[in-house]
Amino acid sequence: MSYELIEVAYEEQFATITLNNPKRRNALSLKCMQELTTALREVGESSARGVILAANGPAFSAGHDFADMADGDLEFMRKLLRTCTTMMNTLQEIPQPVLARVHAIATAAGCQLVASCDLAVASTEAAFATPGGRGGWFCTTPMVALSRNVGRKRALEMLLTGDSIDAQTAADWGLVNRVVQPEQLEEESLHLLRAATRGSFFSKALGKQAFYAQMEMPQPLAYSYAMEVMAAASQIPDAQEGMRAFLEKRKPQFEERS
Repeated sequence: MSYELIEVAYEEQFATITLNNPKRRNALSLKCMQELTTALREVGESSARGVILAANGPAFSAGHDFADMADGDLEFMRKLLRTCTTMMNTLQEIPQPVLARVHAIATAAGCQLVASCDLAVASTEAAFATPGGRGGWFCTTPMVALSRNVGRKRALEMLLTGDSIDAQTAADWGLVNRVVQPEQLEEESLHLLRAATRGSFFSKALGKQAFYAQMEMPQPLAYSYAMEVMAAASQIPDAQEGMRAFLEKRKPQFEERS
Protein backbone atom coordinates (compact mmCIF):
# COMPACT_ATOMS: atom_id res chain seq x y z
CA MET A 1 0.00 0.00 0.00
CA SER A 2 1.03 3.65 -0.33
CA TYR A 3 2.07 5.85 2.57
CA GLU A 4 2.38 9.59 3.06
CA LEU A 5 4.98 9.89 5.83
CA ILE A 6 7.03 6.72 5.41
CA GLU A 7 8.47 4.64 2.58
CA VAL A 8 8.63 0.84 2.33
CA ALA A 9 11.03 -0.98 0.02
CA TYR A 10 12.06 -4.61 -0.41
CA GLU A 11 15.54 -5.70 -1.49
CA GLU A 12 17.84 -8.67 -0.80
CA GLN A 13 15.28 -10.50 1.36
CA PHE A 14 15.03 -7.44 3.59
CA ALA A 15 12.40 -4.73 4.00
CA THR A 16 13.43 -1.15 4.68
CA ILE A 17 10.93 1.18 6.33
CA THR A 18 12.06 4.79 6.10
CA LEU A 19 10.62 7.70 8.06
CA ASN A 20 10.18 10.34 5.37
CA ASN A 21 8.96 13.61 6.82
CA PRO A 22 12.22 15.58 7.08
CA LYS A 23 10.48 18.96 7.30
CA ARG A 24 9.02 17.84 10.63
CA ARG A 25 12.26 16.05 11.63
CA ASN A 26 10.36 12.76 11.29
CA ALA A 27 8.19 13.61 14.27
CA LEU A 28 5.96 10.76 15.40
CA SER A 29 2.60 12.29 14.69
CA LEU A 30 -0.53 10.21 15.13
CA LYS A 31 -0.67 9.62 11.37
CA CYS A 32 3.01 8.67 11.20
CA MET A 33 2.65 6.14 14.01
CA GLN A 34 -0.46 4.64 12.41
CA GLU A 35 1.37 4.32 9.09
CA LEU A 36 4.43 2.81 10.74
CA THR A 37 2.35 0.24 12.63
CA THR A 38 0.55 -0.75 9.42
CA ALA A 39 3.86 -1.02 7.54
CA LEU A 40 5.41 -3.17 10.26
CA ARG A 41 2.46 -5.53 10.16
CA GLU A 42 2.63 -5.64 6.36
CA VAL A 43 6.31 -6.50 6.48
CA GLY A 44 5.70 -8.99 9.29
CA GLU A 45 3.40 -10.95 6.97
CA SER A 46 5.79 -10.72 4.01
CA SER A 47 8.59 -13.07 2.96
CA ALA A 48 11.24 -10.59 4.18
CA ARG A 49 13.76 -12.16 6.55
CA GLY A 50 14.72 -8.91 8.31
CA VAL A 51 13.71 -5.26 8.63
CA ILE A 52 15.72 -2.04 8.61
CA LEU A 53 14.15 1.05 10.18
CA ALA A 54 15.76 4.18 8.74
CA ALA A 55 14.99 7.86 8.25
CA ASN A 56 15.56 10.69 5.78
CA GLY A 57 16.60 14.23 6.66
CA PRO A 58 18.48 15.99 9.46
CA ALA A 59 17.03 13.87 12.30
CA PHE A 60 16.26 10.20 12.78
CA SER A 61 13.18 11.22 14.76
CA ALA A 62 12.39 14.17 17.02
CA GLY A 63 9.79 12.17 18.94
CA HIS A 64 6.15 13.13 19.35
CA ASP A 65 4.82 15.99 17.23
CA PHE A 66 3.78 18.79 19.58
CA ALA A 67 1.66 20.25 16.78
CA ASP A 68 -0.55 17.18 17.26
CA MET A 69 -0.75 17.58 20.98
CA ALA A 70 -0.71 21.18 22.16
CA ASP A 71 -4.51 21.41 22.50
CA GLY A 72 -5.24 17.71 22.94
CA ASP A 73 -7.56 16.72 25.75
CA LEU A 74 -7.01 13.75 28.03
CA GLU A 75 -8.85 11.27 25.81
CA PHE A 76 -6.89 12.34 22.76
CA MET A 77 -3.61 12.02 24.61
CA ARG A 78 -4.56 8.54 25.79
CA LYS A 79 -5.34 7.59 22.18
CA LEU A 80 -2.04 9.03 20.96
CA LEU A 81 0.01 7.20 23.59
CA ARG A 82 -1.89 3.95 23.04
CA THR A 83 -1.07 4.25 19.35
CA CYS A 84 2.57 4.84 20.20
CA THR A 85 2.69 1.87 22.56
CA THR A 86 1.08 -0.38 19.96
CA MET A 87 3.68 0.73 17.40
CA MET A 88 6.59 0.07 19.79
CA ASN A 89 5.18 -3.35 20.72
CA THR A 90 4.69 -4.24 17.05
CA LEU A 91 8.44 -3.84 16.46
CA GLN A 92 8.96 -6.71 18.89
CA GLU A 93 5.91 -8.76 17.91
CA ILE A 94 6.70 -9.27 14.23
CA PRO A 95 8.82 -12.39 13.59
CA GLN A 96 11.71 -10.70 11.78
CA PRO A 97 14.69 -9.05 13.48
CA VAL A 98 14.26 -5.26 13.26
CA LEU A 99 17.41 -3.11 13.05
CA ALA A 100 17.40 0.67 13.55
CA ARG A 101 19.84 2.42 11.21
CA VAL A 102 20.40 5.70 13.05
CA HIS A 103 22.13 8.42 11.05
CA ALA A 104 21.28 11.44 13.22
CA ILE A 105 19.66 12.57 16.47
CA ALA A 106 16.86 10.52 18.03
CA THR A 107 15.01 12.22 20.86
CA ALA A 108 12.16 11.36 23.24
CA ALA A 109 9.86 8.87 21.47
CA GLY A 110 12.44 8.79 18.67
CA CYS A 111 14.95 7.47 21.21
CA GLN A 112 12.25 5.06 22.41
CA LEU A 113 11.89 3.87 18.82
CA VAL A 114 15.58 2.95 18.67
CA ALA A 115 15.44 1.28 22.10
CA SER A 116 12.43 -0.79 21.03
CA CYS A 117 14.17 -2.25 17.96
CA ASP A 118 15.93 -5.59 18.30
CA LEU A 119 19.24 -4.20 17.03
CA ALA A 120 20.68 -0.77 16.24
CA VAL A 121 23.66 0.60 14.33
CA ALA A 122 24.46 4.29 14.71
CA SER A 123 26.54 6.79 12.80
CA THR A 124 29.15 8.77 14.71
CA GLU A 125 26.91 11.76 13.91
CA ALA A 126 23.95 10.30 15.82
CA ALA A 127 22.90 11.39 19.30
CA PHE A 128 20.20 10.29 21.72
CA ALA A 129 18.15 12.15 24.33
CA THR A 130 14.99 12.07 26.43
CA PRO A 131 14.63 15.85 26.84
CA GLY A 132 11.47 15.84 28.94
CA GLY A 133 13.66 16.21 32.00
CA ARG A 134 14.50 19.75 30.87
CA GLY A 135 10.94 20.65 30.02
CA GLY A 136 7.44 20.33 31.37
CA TRP A 137 6.48 16.85 30.18
CA PHE A 138 8.60 13.97 31.50
CA CYS A 139 9.49 11.19 29.03
CA THR A 140 7.52 8.54 30.91
CA THR A 141 6.70 6.17 28.04
CA PRO A 142 10.18 6.45 26.44
CA MET A 143 11.46 5.56 29.91
CA VAL A 144 10.01 2.05 29.57
CA ALA A 145 12.11 1.08 26.55
CA LEU A 146 15.16 3.11 27.60
CA SER A 147 15.41 1.55 31.07
CA ARG A 148 15.23 -1.93 29.56
CA ASN A 149 18.30 -1.14 27.48
CA VAL A 150 20.71 0.92 29.57
CA GLY A 151 20.04 0.15 33.24
CA ARG A 152 18.68 2.23 36.11
CA LYS A 153 21.38 4.82 36.81
CA ARG A 154 22.10 5.59 33.16
CA ALA A 155 18.42 5.72 32.25
CA LEU A 156 17.72 8.12 35.12
CA GLU A 157 20.65 10.32 34.11
CA MET A 158 19.18 10.67 30.63
CA LEU A 159 15.62 11.07 31.89
CA LEU A 160 16.29 13.55 34.70
CA THR A 161 18.86 15.75 32.96
CA GLY A 162 17.39 15.61 29.47
CA ASP A 163 20.95 15.85 28.15
CA SER A 164 21.91 14.06 24.96
CA ILE A 165 24.51 11.33 24.72
CA ASP A 166 26.69 10.72 21.68
CA ALA A 167 26.69 7.53 19.65
CA GLN A 168 29.73 5.99 21.32
CA THR A 169 28.24 6.54 24.77
CA ALA A 170 25.00 4.99 23.52
CA ALA A 171 26.99 1.93 22.44
CA ASP A 172 28.90 1.77 25.74
CA TRP A 173 25.60 1.96 27.63
CA GLY A 174 23.86 -0.68 25.49
CA LEU A 175 21.39 1.48 23.58
CA VAL A 176 22.96 0.60 20.20
CA ASN A 177 25.07 -2.34 19.06
CA ARG A 178 27.68 -0.60 16.93
CA VAL A 179 28.93 2.84 15.92
CA VAL A 180 30.47 3.50 12.52
CA GLN A 181 31.45 6.41 10.32
CA PRO A 182 28.54 7.86 8.32
CA GLU A 183 29.78 6.42 5.03
CA GLN A 184 29.83 2.93 6.59
CA LEU A 185 26.37 3.04 8.15
CA GLU A 186 24.42 1.27 5.40
CA GLU A 187 27.06 -1.40 4.85
CA GLU A 188 27.47 -2.19 8.56
CA SER A 189 23.70 -2.27 9.10
CA LEU A 190 23.32 -4.81 6.31
CA HIS A 191 26.26 -6.82 7.63
CA LEU A 192 24.71 -7.13 11.09
CA LEU A 193 21.22 -7.86 9.75
CA ARG A 194 22.56 -10.57 7.43
CA ALA A 195 24.28 -12.20 10.40
CA ALA A 196 21.12 -11.89 12.52
CA THR A 197 18.90 -13.49 9.87
CA ARG A 198 21.01 -16.46 8.75
CA GLY A 199 19.82 -19.92 9.65
CA SER A 200 16.22 -20.94 10.21
CA PHE A 201 13.65 -18.14 9.93
CA PHE A 202 11.08 -20.10 11.93
CA SER A 203 13.47 -20.99 14.73
CA LYS A 204 14.60 -17.38 15.01
CA ALA A 205 11.01 -16.09 15.07
CA LEU A 206 10.23 -18.37 18.01
CA GLY A 207 13.44 -17.26 19.70
CA LYS A 208 12.64 -13.56 19.34
CA GLN A 209 9.17 -14.06 20.79
CA ALA A 210 10.58 -16.05 23.69
CA PHE A 211 13.28 -13.47 24.39
CA TYR A 212 10.80 -10.67 25.03
CA ALA A 213 8.42 -12.94 26.94
CA GLN A 214 11.07 -14.09 29.44
CA MET A 215 12.76 -10.72 29.99
CA GLU A 216 10.57 -9.65 32.90
CA MET A 217 10.03 -13.06 34.46
CA PRO A 218 11.73 -14.16 37.68
CA GLN A 219 14.59 -16.52 36.82
CA PRO A 220 12.87 -19.80 37.85
CA LEU A 221 9.78 -18.90 35.80
CA ALA A 222 11.95 -17.75 32.88
CA TYR A 223 13.77 -21.10 32.84
CA SER A 224 10.51 -23.02 33.05
CA TYR A 225 9.07 -21.03 30.15
CA ALA A 226 12.25 -21.19 28.04
CA MET A 227 12.63 -24.93 28.65
CA GLU A 228 9.12 -25.62 27.36
CA VAL A 229 9.60 -23.36 24.32
CA MET A 230 12.92 -25.01 23.49
CA ALA A 231 11.49 -28.50 23.90
CA ALA A 232 8.53 -27.68 21.64
CA ALA A 233 10.81 -25.96 19.11
CA SER A 234 12.93 -29.11 18.84
CA GLN A 235 10.03 -30.70 16.99
CA ILE A 236 9.79 -28.19 14.13
CA PRO A 237 11.18 -29.38 10.78
CA ASP A 238 14.07 -26.89 10.77
CA ALA A 239 15.28 -28.08 14.17
CA GLN A 240 15.23 -31.69 13.03
CA GLU A 241 16.98 -30.75 9.80
CA GLY A 242 19.67 -28.82 11.69
CA MET A 243 20.40 -31.81 13.93
CA ARG A 244 20.55 -34.25 11.01
CA ALA A 245 22.77 -31.94 8.98
CA PHE A 246 25.20 -31.61 11.89
CA LEU A 247 25.40 -35.37 12.35
CA GLU A 248 25.74 -35.95 8.60
CA LYS A 249 28.36 -33.16 8.27
CA ARG A 250 26.46 -31.26 5.59
CA LYS A 251 24.89 -27.84 5.15
CA PRO A 252 21.29 -27.74 6.42
CA GLN A 253 18.43 -27.00 4.03
CA PHE A 254 15.94 -24.95 6.01
CA GLU A 255 12.39 -24.16 4.96
CA GLU A 256 11.85 -20.89 3.11
CA ARG A 257 9.09 -18.59 4.26
CA SER A 258 6.55 -18.09 1.49
